[in-house]
Amino acid sequence: MNVVIIKYNAGNIYSVDYALKRLGLEAVVTADPELIRKADKVIFPGQGEAVTTMKYLRERHLDELICDLKQPVLGICLGLQLMCRFSEEGNTTCLGIFDTEVKKFVPQRHEDKVPHMGWNTIYDCNSPLFKGIETVSPYVYFVHSYYVPLNPYAVTKTDYIVPFTSAIHKDNFYATQYHPEKSGKTGELILQNFLDL
Repeated sequence: MNVVIIKYNAGNIYSVDYALKRLGLEAVVTADPELIRKADKVIFPGQGEAVTTMKYLRERHLDELICDLKQPVLGICLGLQLMCRFSEEGNTTCLGIFDTEVKKFVPQRHEDKVPHMGWNTIYDCNSPLFKGIETVSPYVYFVHSYYVPLNPYAVTKTDYIVPFTSAIHKDNFYATQYHPEKSGKTGELILQNFLDL
């Protein structure tokens, strides 16, 4: 199987690569449009900031390329947020694959900390990505200050300050706000299910 991780100015590319190696798969880390188009599966990771990342993608025409992909695509963390229409982070117009926006967490109580960082649960799991999820823990690892509100594309939800969409799916595009590559056995199952799509 030919799996490509899109190489751009994102922070968690190599942790995703290592996670796939643990599953016995050698991915190609590249920004080459031809290699991305020919891949069986594409992973769009991300850890960083929306404005500079969208600028980087546009300058290299990776924005159009990602939107045109027909094979299964998995966005992770910032990758999920950039697949949405708009982000409050720097008032950024994003890829628009999902017609929803990204909002900043606003603490409601003294104990609410932003960013939302650490382990939290997912529920209402409704996608082939979560096949067998009941056999492992529903806990996954998050690091984010911005979130996607509940919307029709939600395939997992999580509660932190407010209930929010922690994974989305539309057509061949899947994305998780959490980091499967840092989420132990649960994350390995999600990545394996993506590879099995």
